[in-house]
Amino acid sequence: MSANLEKKKQIVEEIKDKAQRAKSIVFIDYSGMNVANDTKLRREFRKNNCEYKVYKNRLVLRAFNELGLEGYEERLQHTLAVAFSYDDEVAVAKVAKNALADNPTISIKFGLVDKQFIDEDGVKALAELPSREVLVAKLLGMLNAPATQLCQVLSANGRNLVCALDAIAKKN
Repeated sequence: MSANLEKKKQIVEEIKDKAQRAKSIVFIDYSGMNVANDTKLRREFRKNNCEYKVYKNRLVLRAFNELGLEGYEERLQHTLAVAFSYDDEVAVAKVAKNALADNPTISIKFGLVDKQFIDEDGVKALAELPSREVLVAKLLGMLNAPATQLCQVLSANGRNLVCALDAIAKKN
């Protein structure tokens, strides 16, 4: 077996491992982007705990087919980079969408969230979602609101009594 074929098999296994571990994946057409912008984009992905890498489309397609993700032959065209997010489903989409503002030459092609296909508009919509921490905080606030309001209502009578007694004391 040739060394080149063995190296390609290792890359396919690497892609499969990353795709299985990733909560979300975004494919970006990076054609026309200069080296400085590419470096800046890589740094931004790293800062958000995402991994950005360029693979040969044939190797990505082979890895996807081995994982049972089929139907991507026509989508894996041109110069595509792959961004993986292992912690937060939204992070990779946010960084990719922000990169569009800085680099008009690049475009988001499609993505996967929990192994489910989303198109370019879906990736952009995903980027608009707040982070997981913000959503959890909002949920806890909503769950806590009825109890807080109940405490306020129950303490209102006691507060009103104290205010009435204070007003009587000030009169005398």
